[in-house]
Amino acid sequence: MVSGLAMGEAETGPVRVFNRHATGPLVLVCDHASNRIPVEYGTLGLPDSDLARHIAWDPGAAPVSRRMAERLDAVLVEPRISRLIVDCNRPLDAPDLMPAISETTVIPANRSVPADERARRIALAHAPFHDTIGDIVVRRLAVGRPTMIVSVHSFTPVYRGVPRPWHIGIIHDGDERLSAPMLRALSQVDGVVVGDNEPYSPADRVYYTLERHARSRGLPCAMIEIRNDEIADAAGQELWADRLATILSGIQEPGVDQGEAKATCEERTDLRA
Repeated sequence: MVSGLAMGEAETGPVRVFNRHATGPLVLVCDHASNRIPVEYGTLGLPDSDLARHIAWDPGAAPVSRRMAERLDAVLVEPRISRLIVDCNRPLDAPDLMPAISETTVIPANRSVPADERARRIALAHAPFHDTIGDIVVRRLAVGRPTMIVSVHSFTPVYRGVPRPWHIGIIHDGDERLSAPMLRALSQVDGVVVGDNEPYSPADRVYYTLERHARSRGLPCAMIEIRNDEIADAAGQELWADRLATILSGIQEPGVDQGEAKATCEERTDLRA
């Protein structure tokens, strides 16, 4: 159960793990679950109101992810630090790893981040988050447990003045083992506008976590983006979590050779990016 949050390890560290020993095939990740700024950083020079905005996290994504984990008997991994400190869903050479501007907002403390501070932030959140996911996946594959990885995000209804009509988007690359059945199921939900690689695609550099932990091992994966006004309250969060859990529970482990995945995993256990 989600309430049984890998007790003792997650509330005070940089990473929160729910259901670490879940037996279901899904590993969920919520890269932008938290807007927490460690006390030594103050507010990064921003008013508190900005830290509640999408620039600091993905509002609504964490509670949706947690309910999905509960419904699906899935592992869920979350960083406990805001993406304004370091964005865990970006490669280390990404220009927006520690964004100086997010959307149209200048982040004063990020305008010039020296190399030693950059390394400190990576060690604070990015490295432990990915080490945790990697450890979970390696252990699952070592015992032959079917594994698929799904990341859960939210997006703003309007971006730089442009309205976004989609209620939900499924982001994927050429591997459509998860995305295709998800898109088919969502397209049958009355009144829901579904984006196929909208409002983002892997070309926007938003697929890093899945590329690192799923694609590198031949595991099925997909990214879910929910418009954040749809999940702004508990009712919306419950609706979308249950809707997505129902869809995902109906997708059988789609055509991955677990032996091959395990071998690939063993070859790449030293993967660090």
